[in-house]
Amino acid sequence: MLPTVNDLTFQAATVNGSGSQSANMVLTRAIFSLGIPVAPKNVFPSNIEGLPTWYQLRVTTQGYQARKGDPDVLVALNPATWRQDLEQVRPGAAVIHQHLYSTADARTDVDYFPVPFTKLAKTEIQNDTLRKQLTNLIYVGVVAGLLEVPFEAIQEGIRRTFPTKPGAWQANEDAARIGFKYWHENFSAHERRHVLRPLTGLTDSQILLEGNQAAALGCIMGGCTVAAWYPITPSSSVCENLAAYADRYRLDKATGERRIAIVQAEDELAALGMAIGAGWAGARAMTSTSGPGISLMAEFSGLAYYAEIPVVIFDIQRIGPSTGLPTRTSQGDLAFIYTLSHGDTKHLVLLPGTVAECYEFAQTAFDLADRFQTPVFVLSDLDLGMNLWMSPQLQYPERPFDRGKVLTKDDLDRLEGEWGRYQDVDGDAVTYRTLPGTEHARAAYFTRGSGHDELARYTESPEAYAANMDRLARKLETARAAMPAPVVETADSAQIGVIAFGSTDAAVVEAREDLREQGLEFSYLRVRALPLSPSLVDFVAAHERIYVIEQNRDGQLYDLIRLELPSQLVGRLRSIRHYDGRPVTAESLSRPLLELEAVPV
Repeated sequence: MLPTVNDLTFQAATVNGSGSQSANMVLTRAIFSLGIPVAPKNVFPSNIEGLPTWYQLRVTTQGYQARKGDPDVLVALNPATWRQDLEQVRPGAAVIHQHLYSTADARTDVDYFPVPFTKLAKTEIQNDTLRKQLTNLIYVGVVAGLLEVPFEAIQEGIRRTFPTKPGAWQANEDAARIGFKYWHENFSAHERRHVLRPLTGLTDSQILLEGNQAAALGCIMGGCTVAAWYPITPSSSVCENLAAYADRYRLDKATGERRIAIVQAEDELAALGMAIGAGWAGARAMTSTSGPGISLMAEFSGLAYYAEIPVVIFDIQRIGPSTGLPTRTSQGDLAFIYTLSHGDTKHLVLLPGTVAECYEFAQTAFDLADRFQTPVFVLSDLDLGMNLWMSPQLQYPERPFDRGKVLTKDDLDRLEGEWGRYQDVDGDAVTYRTLPGTEHARAAYFTRGSGHDELARYTESPEAYAANMDRLARKLETARAAMPAPVVETADSAQIGVIAFGSTDAAVVEAREDLREQGLEFSYLRVRALPLSPSLVDFVAAHERIYVIEQNRDGQLYDLIRLELPSQLVGRLRSIRHYDGRPVTAESLSRPLLELEAVPV
C-alpha cells in the first residue's frame, strides 16, 4: 500500500516543563522549511509544571489552519495519559512511545514503535544540565525517520527555533540525531503509512507567526508610544513582544534611549488608568489583558468613553473569569466588551480573524481611537494569539497616522468666538480637542466623565446629560461606517448563509469546502467589527436561513445580530456554538450544519 503523502496530524503528549515546546517548534519549522503547510496547536493545562501537555501539528497541502482531532502519528511520553492518548488516535496510526509502556490489552489496530528515550538520553547526552530538555529532541529525530524528513530539514528547524542562540545548535542537532539513528537502526524496514515530501509554491511568501506577535508589531507600526500592562495568560506576550520589538526598532541611534514607555503596573486597573492618562496627554497608548483584567477595567473604560479619551485595549480571550481556565480558548467576552462599563455605553470593537489582521487592526485601532476620541478594543483569543499560524508576509504601512480633530495653537488663533470641547461643530458628533501643553490661552479645558456640558463645565443638568448621551450615540453611528467591513463570500443560488468572527474563520473556510463536496453550499460573512455593518442586514435578507457560528455558550454574536435586524428577519437566524475550550474544528461545524439542513450523510 502506498503511503499518504503530506497529509497527517501529529500529536505529542508530554509533561509541562520538560522542554517539549522547543522540540515541537523544531519539528514544525523543519516541516515548514520543506515547503509544506503546517497548522500547530498547543493544548496545555492551567497549572503548568509537571502536568500533561499536548501539541498537535496538522500537515496538509490544502493549507488548512483549523485544528483536526484524531492524530495519525502520536508521540507518547507521559505515562499518566498513555491510555487516554492511545484511544484518540486513528486506526493505523503510528505510536512512538517509551519502551516501558505496556501495550498488553491495548489497541491492535495501530503500529507501535517503542523507544528507550530515558536510556538513550542517559547514555548519549553528556550534559547533565540539558539532558531533560534535549531528551525531547530525540523524539524529533525518531519522527523525522518515520516520516522520511531529511535531517537537513531538522537542522534548519533548529536554527529557526533558536535564531539568537547559535551556541545551542550543535547540542540540539546531536540529540535529534540520536533519535534519527535509532529509527533507522531499528524500524527502517517497517512499512510507512505517512511520509512527507518537499513541495514548492505552497508556502512561498508565507511566514509562521503568533497573533500576539503580530499585534505587538502592529502597535510599533501604529505609533504606540506608551504601553501599560499587567501579566495575564494569554495576553502577556503582546506586551512582552512589544518590549522586544521596541528594543530593536524604537531606539534612538544617537543616545540609545528607547523611544517608548512600557510600564508593568501593579494590576490591570492601574494599567488602564496609566494608558488613559497617556492618551489624554496626546500619546498613542495601549494596554493588553484577558477577561479577568477586562472586569477590573470596566469603570475606567467608562471614564474614557464619557470623557472621550483615545486608548487601545487588547483582550486576548480565554475561558472563565478569575482564575478559571486561562489556557483554553474562547470567544466569550464579545457582549461584555461591547457595552463595558456602567450606564449606556457602546464601544468600538475590532475582531481580527487572521494573524495579518492582528497586525493590521492594531494599527487601525490607534487611528480609530484618535479619530473618534474613544476606547477601541481589539478582541482576539488564545488560539489566534498564542499559536503559530501560517500567514502572508506583513506589509509595511503606507498611510499616515489619523490623529483626528486636534486643535493646534494656529487653529485656535483662527477661531472666532468660544471654543467648546464637547461641541458638535461638524454635525458628525465628533468634537475637537486640544492636547496638554498647547501654548494658547483658550487651549485648556477640564476633562470630566459624564457630568459636563458642551464647554466641558461641570453640570448635573438632565438636559445637558441627555444631549451629550444622544451625541455619543450619533458618534457611534458615524464610526460604524469607518469600521472594517465584513468579508463576504457569496455563493450563487445558496439558500443558507453562515456568519462567524475571529479565529472561527479557519474552521468555517475548511467546512465550506468540505460541505460543497457533499452538495451543501452556503454563503459566508465574517464580521470584523462592532458596531455591525449595515451590509449584514442585506446578507441576512438575501438568504432563507442564517447560521451564526461562535465559540461561546450563549450565542453572543447571535444575540447582537438579532438586536440589529428588522423584526421580519430575526426568525431566519440559527445558532451553532462551540465552547469546550479547544480550538474549533471544521467537522464540529459541518456536522451540525448537515443535520440541521437534513442532508443525508
